[in-house]
Amino acid sequence: MLKLKKINRKNVGEILKLEVFDNQKSFVAPNNISIIEAYLAIVENGHVFTFGIYNDDTPVGFLMIGFDVNSDDADAPKIAKGNYNIWRFMIDKKFQGKGFGKKAMDLALEFVKTFPCGTAKYCWLSYESDNDVARQLYQSVGFVETDEKDGEEIVAILELKQAIEKALKDKVKK
Repeated sequence: MLKLKKINRKNVGEILKLEVFDNQKSFVAPNNISIIEAYLAIVENGHVFTFGIYNDDTPVGFLMIGFDVNSDDADAPKIAKGNYNIWRFMIDKKFQGKGFGKKAMDLALEFVKTFPCGTAKYCWLSYESDNDVARQLYQSVGFVETDEKDGEEIVAILELKQAIEKALKDKVKK
């Protein structure tokens, strides 16, 4: 069963061993860089949540969720202010193509919808324009591309109110 586990002293080592294929390395920072960036954000009073993505007890990926902007985010997209973002998301190369990405993204959005830093209207993320796999995954869970950019990356948003309403409707159908 797929689940998210907070990164801690006991599991950080196994999360640091996860990596993507060589041809994907330009799409996502290595997990060690992400964990350092999370630490720096927290030290600067930012809000960030780091998770290992686990299939039962096996680590299969890494997820980092942020909220709002940090003091050094002068170039952050406008959508970042007061909203959640999927800051980093990766599935290890040994576990790609098994459906873990979509399930993990659903779990990430479930966490965001608990509004751990307060309510927000949107969840946003960004990705390279040539990362078609990411684009398809994010669109499949409801993200819509905007005209805004995060550096050179495409910004996509998910309206959380609509996402909550859709989830409630889906539960009723079941």
